[in-house]
Amino acid sequence: MATFGTLSDRLTETFKNLRTKGKLSASDVDGTVREIRRALLDADVSLDVVKQFTATVRERALGDEVNQALNPAQQVVQIVNEELVAILGGQQRRLEFAKNPPTVIMLAGLQGAGKTTLAGKLAKWLKKEGHTPILVAADLQRPNAVTQLQVVGDQAGVPVFAPEPGNGVGDPVRVAKDAVKQAERQQYDVVVIDTAGRLGIDAELMKQASDIRKATHPDEVLFVIDAMIGQDAVNTAKAFQEGVDFTGVVLTKLDGDARGGAALSIASVTGRPIIFASTGEGLDDFEPFHPDRMASRILDLGDILTLIEQAQGAFDEEEARQVAEKFATDSFTLDDFLKQMQQLRNMGSIKKMIGMLPGAGQMRQQLDQFDEKEIVRTEAIIQSMTPSERRNPKLLNGSRRLRIAKGSGMTVTEINQLITRFDQASKMMKTVAKGGVPNVPGMGPVPGAGYAGGRKQQQKKKGSRSGNPAKRAAENAAIASGTPATRGSADGSGFGLGGPKAEGGEDLAAVQKLFGRG
Repeated sequence: MATFGTLSDRLTETFKNLRTKGKLSASDVDGTVREIRRALLDADVSLDVVKQFTATVRERALGDEVNQALNPAQQVVQIVNEELVAILGGQQRRLEFAKNPPTVIMLAGLQGAGKTTLAGKLAKWLKKEGHTPILVAADLQRPNAVTQLQVVGDQAGVPVFAPEPGNGVGDPVRVAKDAVKQAERQQYDVVVIDTAGRLGIDAELMKQASDIRKATHPDEVLFVIDAMIGQDAVNTAKAFQEGVDFTGVVLTKLDGDARGGAALSIASVTGRPIIFASTGEGLDDFEPFHPDRMASRILDLGDILTLIEQAQGAFDEEEARQVAEKFATDSFTLDDFLKQMQQLRNMGSIKKMIGMLPGAGQMRQQLDQFDEKEIVRTEAIIQSMTPSERRNPKLLNGSRRLRIAKGSGMTVTEINQLITRFDQASKMMKTVAKGGVPNVPGMGPVPGAGYAGGRKQQQKKKGSRSGNPAKRAAENAAIASGTPATRGSADGSGFGLGGPKAEGGEDLAAVQKLFGRG
């Protein structure tokens, strides 16, 4: 996540320096805590939060849990991870719905924080969750705010209650009250009220928001805050908490290149949980906020759970089963390949998905160069083929490939590269379907992996070469039992907590070979 890129890099570098130490001295801990403090302050985290965070980390790092640990550096990373989770709110907090619908959700915040777009994202997410939301245009101050909400509502497929034209005309309190009555009559179970904001805190803004709250008795008041405004986020949050009070926070623009201090400060300062995060401009770039997953992303440990959830939402189980059968029977076609790529694209940004893998921070430069449009170009090539050509690529002689190139706006070389990649993908997935482990080009061999039905690979068992006697004994015991010992990554990736190596972006290169130009 771009917002925490610099912070993540700083913390990664700090923990790398601990990796070579078998035992940590007080000066080692103090030096590490000092670097963590600098990194957090540079990220615009609130000073009070930084003081409390680093004091707790130092106290725990000097305690018995680190002194007696098999891998002290790894234990320090674990402590930092746990304390990050704590300042981000601890446990995930879900929306609370009314026992008797409709549930009323009021959005509040400054102008420019992205409330109107956020209203559409929230409504679309609620619709996916099985609810029937209605949007309410109660921002009657900002020019064209009502029109913008109507456009966003159309894109989300959610109705908008907008009896007033806005642009300074209409009573927002009455609109909000009427909207709740309308929802009761038409049986909408969630009402999302978009309220007016200002360029800064003022009495009129607070009074209007407070009046709407008193009139509608919302079940949730969500404070929408721009994650890019840094220290000002804390002051703004305090002002809204005193003037209106809110039950939860929504962070927007987490895909920006800001330092991210708002996210790390606001939950601790206000005592209110972060419930949602907006991670892009699209209406689907919206997700529930998980403190533990966010902490893992910041420490470059990955976010596999969110990646799995996105995959489950984008891929159809029955279709996936049929595709698996086709792999096993060698009947996988370019049509199936096209469908798989389209489902992959439905998951969202490929860059974001790869960025959720452990150690992805070390591939940031390669990720920045990754071209999301390669899948679109591949789709154009396949869609320029006839049905028979998609079923049987062996029909693609020179003249057919020239025709496809002209039809898709590509070159014959690019057509040839796609067919080669398709053949590689088919062979690889056929191996997987039969229970083997493929050797993906660019990703290196998989230890202990053999192909189903093939000869078993002979592995020479080796003892641990660690210079740390306790660590050597543990690893030798693990080898004897057939279970690999948990060790720190050789390059600091994942800090020994399970992150894969990412040397030179080889994993990314493998993805590009499958879905982009080789």
